[in-house]
Amino acid sequence: MKLVILGGGGFRVPLVYGALLGDHAEGRVTEVVLHDLDAGRLGAVARVLAEQAEASGVPDAPAVTATTDLDEALRGADFVFSAIRVGGLEGRAADERVALAQGVLGQETVGAGGIAYGLRTVPVAVDIARRVRQLAPDAWVINFTNPAGLVTEAMSRHIGDRVIGICDSPVGLGRRVARMLDGNPDEAFIDYVGLNHLGWLRGLRIAGRDELPRLLGDAELLGSFEEGRLFGAEWLQSLGSVPNEYLHYYYFNREAVLAYQEAKQTRGAFLRDQQARFYSELSDPAESVSALAAWDATRAEREATYMSENREAAGVGERAAEDLESGGYEKVALALMRAIARDERTTLILNVRNRTTLAALDADAVIEVPCSVDANGAHPMSVDPLPGHATGLVCGVKAVEREVLSAAESGSRTTAVKAFALHPLVDSVAVARRLVEGYREVHPGLGYLR
Repeated sequence: MKLVILGGGGFRVPLVYGALLGDHAEGRVTEVVLHDLDAGRLGAVARVLAEQAEASGVPDAPAVTATTDLDEALRGADFVFSAIRVGGLEGRAADERVALAQGVLGQETVGAGGIAYGLRTVPVAVDIARRVRQLAPDAWVINFTNPAGLVTEAMSRHIGDRVIGICDSPVGLGRRVARMLDGNPDEAFIDYVGLNHLGWLRGLRIAGRDELPRLLGDAELLGSFEEGRLFGAEWLQSLGSVPNEYLHYYYFNREAVLAYQEAKQTRGAFLRDQQARFYSELSDPAESVSALAAWDATRAEREATYMSENREAAGVGERAAEDLESGGYEKVALALMRAIARDERTTLILNVRNRTTLAALDADAVIEVPCSVDANGAHPMSVDPLPGHATGLVCGVKAVEREVLSAAESGSRTTAVKAFALHPLVDSVAVARRLVEGYREVHPGLGYLR
């Protein structure tokens, strides 16, 4: 099989390749094509993958090629993994600066920053979807490009259910909770419902029994893992569920914004500088530095500092070692490809079209829920309705996403202002107008908004 990785010069690509190296079954991926607009980044990542293959000892590791030509990359693809970052990390840092200057959140997928990122990314993602439909109509697109739910919905309007969004956040949450309950994370069923970066863990079944009430009834146990420390036992018990970590931006918005404003450096700026050092270090092929070792050290620092401002706001200090494991988006991607390519039926939490899953949303709204996956794709499973407070938040944010899609399609500045103004974390139409103008000034790509 041929796997195309869009954003192939991205820092997290070696995680995907590492997962492929562990797959030895018939029908596995044998060809990987990296596509990126930056040839220098492609060369650096290719060096890391070559060292990975050598270190693995796998005699028939997937062959790797790289290209800056999108059409060349897509032809003959079986799967397309999209992990692009329109505007790069400099764009993310700019998103944060503009938002914080207005006193609102600039995080890359939540609030003003997420809207700005979506307005930049949706036109590019739509173009990719159209080219996939033309050049590789039988390919499945696995979308990891943020904002993942919004981008997946934009692409689904052109290639339907052949685009599936993935995120490691819900799986990571479920695995941490399963460990707290002495269950096997690989065998637990995670009852999780919402939108991407806006969902709630409402149950966790181990051997057919929901063990989440036991966790919620034990304040000491709730304080022993990442989300419990972040939100506090009392709030989790009030909700009767465990929210995705990104809901900290909603439930503790003032504290989060203040922590970001007081931080020495925003997250985007930190990652921009960190990865610039990494790519600079690998820019000279003659240098004797181990590309794999440099990548691994950079990744460890990245994981340890994840959501550090939120932990600062919550007063919980550094991440515990046991919380550093993510849900492993590369494992989710591999499991998804295997299920489709080999009809190895499995259950995964994915971003897919709603159909009739949540009655409060229309059929085409992309949601994040457990899905059964087989050769025909991902099928959302029936779930219990969300409580009123969660339904209201989901519907409100989905309405904002729809305005972003409309603005990206029409180029309407007025609609873009509406998207910002309607978001729960932007509390003023005047602020929304200033945000649109601020983002148009720093992002030439948003010149289409008129």
